[in-house]
Amino acid sequence: MLVALSAVVALFFLLSGKSVGFLGHKFTVRAYYKNAAGLRVGSPVNLDGITIGNVRSIRIVSQPALTPVEVTMAIRKKYQKNLLTDSRANINTIGVLGSTEVDIDNVVAHGQPIADHGVLLTGGVPNLQDAMRSFQKATQKLNTTLGKVNVLVSHLGSNKGSIGKLINDPKLRNRAAATVNAFSAIPAQVNAGKGSVGKFVKDDSLTNHAKDMQAKFTGISTAVNSGQGTVGKFMKDPALKKNLKETSAQFHQVSTQVQSGQGAVGMMVKNQDFKKKLHDTGQQLSALKAQTGAGKGTLGQLMKNPSLGKVLKDLVSNSRELATGIRKHPMKYVKLRFRLF
Repeated sequence: MLVALSAVVALFFLLSGKSVGFLGHKFTVRAYYKNAAGLRVGSPVNLDGITIGNVRSIRIVSQPALTPVEVTMAIRKKYQKNLLTDSRANINTIGVLGSTEVDIDNVVAHGQPIADHGVLLTGGVPNLQDAMRSFQKATQKLNTTLGKVNVLVSHLGSNKGSIGKLINDPKLRNRAAATVNAFSAIPAQVNAGKGSVGKFVKDDSLTNHAKDMQAKFTGISTAVNSGQGTVGKFMKDPALKKNLKETSAQFHQVSTQVQSGQGAVGMMVKNQDFKKKLHDTGQQLSALKAQTGAGKGTLGQLMKNPSLGKVLKDLVSNSRELATGIRKHPMKYVKLRFRLF
């Protein structure tokens, strides 16, 4: 008897919506609708998908005339700061033929927190037409899904699509089975020491070779860290680092001088007059080469005229013979004459 009485008291406080309820502090708000749309006492009141209270009472009032259904809601006190004066309390139906609840919308609300016994704004109320419209949309989506399933089943029963061919084409099915068998044979081949992976796993010499390579790389890394070898000196030797830094600075200085037009290279890059002279000199050399190739001028005649080449050759030969004769018999070519006056 005592337990039953306690349960009744607890239910009374739960549904009463007093300032101090059985499950904690609550406050009361009201909203007015054109019709209740199946809403019941005890229906949940939600905010952003979270149940923050329930409907305490529903009654018909004379004012306001256009919205005579007064719904009183008991809300937990800790959510009072989340309910604003311009929040909207909409009546929604869960599913097509499900129960009805109050859903408070704060998306466009920017007012102050609502006071105890305050009145919330209301939105639309679902009616039978809305429920039927939702039911029709759900039916259309279901029909579309069933149509896609039927097409898929039809393709599976024919040779259309990869899965349909795999099911109905014996050649493709045998090929897939052969591929699966080939992959299934790989672990056995590896365990038997066949193939590159199998040799690496089973062949001790290959494993030892890999260990030797690892030891060599470890030795190289140790040598580099200790400053041995070219790379080690490059990383550890301060003098080499300093030389590299000075070389980099000198190269930067040369680059700066070139960009500013200093030096021969800088003049070639930046000085337009020098560029023009260099270009003219190149053209003159090209013209000289063309003339020489055509046999024009002394150098061209010398290169192209055989008779002039022969004369030059004879002249050189006679000059050599004369020089040889003078060295051997100088008195033959030199005569001294003395006269007395």
